Amino acid sequence: MMQKTSILILLSLIVLSACVGSKPATFSQEIAGRKILLDEGEYTQITVDELRAMLEDKDFIFINVHIPFEGDIAGTDLSIPFDEIAEKLDQLPENKDAKIVLYCRSGRMSSIAAETLVKLGYGNVWNLEGGMIAWEKEGLPIIGR
Repeated sequence: MMQKTSILILLSLIVLSACVGSKPATFSQEIAGRKILLDEGEYTQITVDELRAMLEDKDFIFINVHIPFEGDIAGTDLSIPFDEIAEKLDQLPENKDAKIVLYCRSGRMSSIAAETLVKLGYGNVWNLEGGMIAWEKEGLPIIGR
């Protein structure tokens, strides 16, 4: 009886030690961000780390709204000047619940663009806080300069 118990404990330890430090195959990080409330709705501010996690499993349209052009973050889908975004809706998804992530050089122009999109009825707008400056401070590249 003692031998069976010892074997069972040993097998349990082997199985448990194989699991230590491993992540489940279905691991995913939920990005919460910080909600910015407007009269017409809200958009979400995200950090560089949150954007990096989102880019790993990209499910959004990624737009650089900075003018003049000063480069892109890898994975950028479109460049639309922040002050022309309302006139360029034909370049955006027809579904106003589609996820749209915006950025610019410092975060100011993309905040203005995010507010514009929310006022126009878009309900899933995200903005990179600190923009490309924050991205570069983390040692990450800007392409196409």
